[in-house]
Formats: sequence, structure tokens, C-alpha cells
Amino acid sequence: MDTNHPPGTLYIVATPLGNLEDMTFRAVRILQEVDLIAAEDTRYSKRLLNHYGIETGMISCHEHNEDQKALQLIEALKAGKNIALISDAGTPLISDPGYSLVKAVAAQNLPIIPVPGCNAAIAGLSVAGLPTDSFLFCGFPPKKQQKRGQFLEALRSEKATLIFYESPKRICALIQQAISTLGDRNACLAREITKLHEEYIRSPLSEILSSLELRVQVKGECVLFVQGAGPSSQMTVEQLERLILSKQNENKSTADLAREISEAGHLPKKQVYDAILKLRNTIP
Repeated sequence: MDTNHPPGTLYIVATPLGNLEDMTFRAVRILQEVDLIAAEDTRYSKRLLNHYGIETGMISCHEHNEDQKALQLIEALKAGKNIALISDAGTPLISDPGYSLVKAVAAQNLPIIPVPGCNAAIAGLSVAGLPTDSFLFCGFPPKKQQKRGQFLEALRSEKATLIFYESPKRICALIQQAISTLGDRNACLAREITKLHEEYIRSPLSEILSSLELRVQVKGECVLFVQGAGPSSQMTVEQLERLILSKQNENKSTADLAREISEAGHLPKKQVYDAILKLRNTIP
């Protein structure tokens, strides 16, 4: 690197989740002033740039070419060029591409500056109605059922509010498995944050699942917030009975079912065992 020529800066620029009015003044200025914009999808980002009259040139930088493009971008930074990294929506690197680039740039001791703005996890958490003093961003859970179950099991004792990103195609499967593993905790499903059909469902997981299952199709990106473990997240009697009834077709013994539910719901095993017997005696 030429010591007589200062290096450029890599700006990590947050962009709107959907509503273009959520762009900050500073983000617009940075995107206008940098020499190059590295975008996850240049075709998608063109709409944003056109809206604000930004004519800066773009280069694609996504999960499939990030390692290769990092070398090119580092050379540009060393030559004194300023570069902005943007993703399709929200803050880059947060379940979006950018980590490999930032890691490589940081290893070269080149300047990296955040330009804060939208983030679906934080925006949704602010209105979820769940504890915010401690939270854990879990990103996208594994797609396969077995691995997703292991993933959730590792979070069962976590006391912080849990935040998951999920596609509309898998959100019901995630919630069903969360109920089985974590218990029927209080939760909030945020869908299409800042967009036209924005929606928030605040209720126990079982009620959110029931609401979604009544729909022909779930649309839009989803963020699921689940209350952490602890006394305040234990199931009510009604929630416990719904969970037991949902598992009646699993052909498990009373003892095995009681153990599974007591561990997942942080309830005394005898309480669950007695509730199972009571329900089985009342079902024809």
C-alpha cells in the first residue's frame, strides 16, 4: 500500500427493509460520495439508487462471489477508493452477505465504518412486547427437521428473548418444533416489517400457529420472537392442555410424553403426568 496515499474506507450501509422512506440522510450522502457500491443484487439495488438519484457505479458482491470480489475491492481500497457495501434490505452481514469481505478488509487494517439504519431483528423486537433487556439473535434455523430440533434444544435454557429469521414456507414447521422443544411460550411473529402488508401477531406460539394454519398461504419474510426460559415463560394450564392434545397421535407412553413436555415446558413432571391422565380420561 502506498504510504503517501491514504487508503479508502469501506462503509457498511444499512438500507430500507421495504419502505424507501426509511433511508437515512447520511446513507444517501455516503452512497452518492463513494467511488463504488458493492451490492448483493445490483438489479434490486438499482431501484433504491434511482429513487434517490444516486448515480454511483455498482459491482455485485454476494455469497457466491464474495471471496473473489474481496480481493478486487481490497485493491481498490488500497488505491484510495471509498466503497459502500449494501445488501438487498437491512444491515449487511446480519443474515446477509458481507462477513468474508469485512473479515478480509479488517485483516489488512483498512478503515471500516458502519452507517447504521434498518435491521429487521431490532425493529421487530422494539414492538414485540417481549423482554428487551437481553436477547439472542439466532438467524435462520437449519432447514432439516432433525438439525432444527438440535438447534432449538441447545436454546431451551436460554433466558434471553430469542430472535429467528424464517421463510414463509417453513415458519409453521419452525413454530411447531419450537412448541415441542421450548414449550408453548409467549411470542410475536413479525411479518413484512415496514411493508404494505405489515403484521404482528403477539400470543403464545400455539395461537400463532393456529392463526397461520388457517391461511391458504403465508407470505412475506418472517421474524419470530420467542420469550426466553424462566418462570415467566412457563405454560398456563390451558396451554399445557393444548400441547398435550396436539401430541395425542404420537403413540408415546404417558411417562415418556410427560417427561418430554415437562422438560420442554419447564414444568414438574407430576403436574404434566396428571394433566395427561385427566385429558385421556375425558376424551371419548
